[in-house]
Amino acid sequence: MAINTSDIQAIDSAHYMHPFTDHKGLAEKGARIITKSDGIYIWDSKGEKILDAMSGLWCVNVGYGRKELVDAAAKQMQELPYYNSFFQTTNVPAVKLAEKIIKLAGDNYSHVFFSSSGSESNDTNIRMVRHYWTTLGQPERTVIISRNNAYHGSTLVGSSLGGMGGMHAQGGMISGIEHIEQPYHYGLAPNKDRDAFGIEAAGWLEKKILEVGADKVAAFIGEPVQGAGGVIIPPKTYWPEIQRICDKYGILLICDEVICGFGRLGKWFGSQLFGCKPDLMTFAKGVTSGYIPLGGVVIGKRVAKVLIEQGGEFNHGYTYSGHPTACAVALANIEIIEREGLVDKVHNETGPYLAQKYAELAKHPLVGGAETCGLVAGFVLMKDKANHVHFDEDLGVGMICRGHCFANGLIMRAVGDRMIIAPPLVITKAQIDEMIRLIQLCLDATLADLKKQGIV
Repeated sequence: MAINTSDIQAIDSAHYMHPFTDHKGLAEKGARIITKSDGIYIWDSKGEKILDAMSGLWCVNVGYGRKELVDAAAKQMQELPYYNSFFQTTNVPAVKLAEKIIKLAGDNYSHVFFSSSGSESNDTNIRMVRHYWTTLGQPERTVIISRNNAYHGSTLVGSSLGGMGGMHAQGGMISGIEHIEQPYHYGLAPNKDRDAFGIEAAGWLEKKILEVGADKVAAFIGEPVQGAGGVIIPPKTYWPEIQRICDKYGILLICDEVICGFGRLGKWFGSQLFGCKPDLMTFAKGVTSGYIPLGGVVIGKRVAKVLIEQGGEFNHGYTYSGHPTACAVALANIEIIEREGLVDKVHNETGPYLAQKYAELAKHPLVGGAETCGLVAGFVLMKDKANHVHFDEDLGVGMICRGHCFANGLIMRAVGDRMIIAPPLVITKAQIDEMIRLIQLCLDATLADLKKQGIV
């Protein structure tokens, strides 16, 4: 069916309120209408082919157009499209998915709580953590420590956990959330030894614990690699030291695996790569490759034992907890990841190849701090990288670059002046080459644009 782009744009402007969008600005230019997809590509209503280097929103791990996931949804919808998990009931896909996720997570875990998103899952974490400590007779342990520039969802709880001031300014924050600085080596201490910086950055957690009082702190939450904050990859020394500090003070450790989970970093979960064993793991996105909403919390035995044996009724849940169709799609999605060996492929083949290609990108005069981890990558657009001089943030250089990406058939995200990617796990080496050529093209166009404007 032919699509009248201007008509859809007008209706969009009149009735559809987008997430994280300046709607006045959008109305002036009109939304880009995405109409179809296949593999790592999407097409818009004007027929333009676009390489989706962001996997939708970090989520289309097995790529677009996977008939197996469509078939799994259709089959489940014919049998049992929906039923709730309240009233002492369950359904087969939810049970099988919980069992499968625990096997992937490892011996430290025993249960899964399902939601529909990462935001809901992090709301669940806070209630679960505080209920855990209350059950143990320590109700004063309510404080959650997070990090600046972290992203843990956009609900009031999720945005409070996150460390993004723009979100805090709209609607405020819940109480009992503290933040420490992020482990951003290139941005905070580029001249310091990376491993030494990792230890120092983890030490900020211990300082905050002592400042608040260890008897008041319930948990620390962090993304293995900070995603929406700009792909901030911590030094290898960081997470083991975070684990040591949490163990020292008996504090629960939460890893937000919404982006990093299900193969993105070359392991099933990012915490497995970085050598820590969180008590709770948040998941969403890649569990269904974004084909249908599903999220949840993987619960460690330490927490599950208390909640199940001593906690009584857990007064928390969602209409769509354990949604049978969503869980059926997730099972089919995990089967694809296993059958095609995508986790090992990222670890052994495409992840290292992307790292090699990003090292070459670092030669570009605009590119500073280029780094990768599995199939996430980022760099900073620098005015003078030799002297570590950034562009004035008011210039919006990242958005200038993003504009050239959109114009040249590439989805690459701008976080301030950090340009980031997270392509589907099915991407091939040849497609990585194609993506790098497009990035190079867009960097050259950005540099020419900045020279024309007299910015460089």
